[in-house]
Amino acid sequence: MGEQVFESTIKVTISDDDNNITKDHVTKKSTSSNISPLTKLHAGYFRISLSLGGQTLLWKVLTQHLDKSQTLQHKFHSLPSTTFLLLWWISLCTLMLLSFLYILRCIFHFKLVKSEFLHPIGVNYLFAPWISWLLLLQSIPFTIPNLDSCQFVWWIFVVPVVILDVKIYGQWFTTEKRFLSMVANPTSQLSVLGNLVGAWIASKMEWKESAICIFTLGLTHYLVVFVTLYQRLSGSNRLPAMLRPTFFLFVAAPSMASLAWASISGDFDMPCRMLFFLSLFLFTSLVCRPALFKKSMRKFNVAWWAYSFPLTFLALASAQYAHQVEGHVANGLMLLLSALSVLVFVGLTVSTALNLDMLLSDHDRYLNFTKRT
Repeated sequence: MGEQVFESTIKVTISDDDNNITKDHVTKKSTSSNISPLTKLHAGYFRISLSLGGQTLLWKVLTQHLDKSQTLQHKFHSLPSTTFLLLWWISLCTLMLLSFLYILRCIFHFKLVKSEFLHPIGVNYLFAPWISWLLLLQSIPFTIPNLDSCQFVWWIFVVPVVILDVKIYGQWFTTEKRFLSMVANPTSQLSVLGNLVGAWIASKMEWKESAICIFTLGLTHYLVVFVTLYQRLSGSNRLPAMLRPTFFLFVAAPSMASLAWASISGDFDMPCRMLFFLSLFLFTSLVCRPALFKKSMRKFNVAWWAYSFPLTFLALASAQYAHQVEGHVANGLMLLLSALSVLVFVGLTVSTALNLDMLLSDHDRYLNFTKRT
């Protein structure tokens, strides 16, 4: 009797293990399908709107530059204004959609937003929505008769950037677990980028004092972040391979700094050229190391959009440089970087359209905050 009972229990446990395996497989599929898309839509998706806004601004600047240059106008008859208008409306619709969905995320999944704020990488992408709106404001295709309304909108987008600055920059030198040497990564430059874009647009609206104030804040912390990342301290070497496209943010910050200071000073002077040449050198250094991005290119990820807007900012700086120098080499460099920026943008757009099913999938585990609640 004892042997028969022992044998039967063994059979039952084996069959239960098989059922557990199948049940686990089914539950994983069911839970992944039942998860709301709002839980997966972190602020990193605003990289798409950043790229769209930057590309729209590039087309606007290039159209103005080609109209003034007789040499380039002879080679390129005209850039169609319909393309610029189409890009601007697509950027507006995309940014409104992402902003609406993220507001819903803040309402229904506030714990995820809190986890995002406490994450050393995720917190930096909280600057991306406001930078996107500022870029869209700068590239607006029609003239605003009332300048006060434009300045009011600027304040709406800049105040959150300043609030995040006070919180994050304050943690860097007051909170022991949040020292910059412990949390620094390439995405930390997004906070700097928000200040520089805000200063650039403030100077365009002839708010020189406000522009200088925000520019000083951004440039000072850019130098601190740049030196910290260059030293590769213990905390600054934690970026996953999937997020290595964010290394191109090294190019974005000095490019935008050159544009902002050129607008403040009224001339693309020596400091602007120095910043532009620095960004050009950093871009060349990254392009010469394709093996660094090999792992990140194996599977589609929204992080790929980090290639686009830094290159666009570099192309914008080269357009300003070509306008100042007025030489064949400068014009050729501007056309080369602009063409490369457009090609990268088109390639990312096509890749995203072909991988829409993966856009909100669970493979983005490095910025998946559902497991932290």
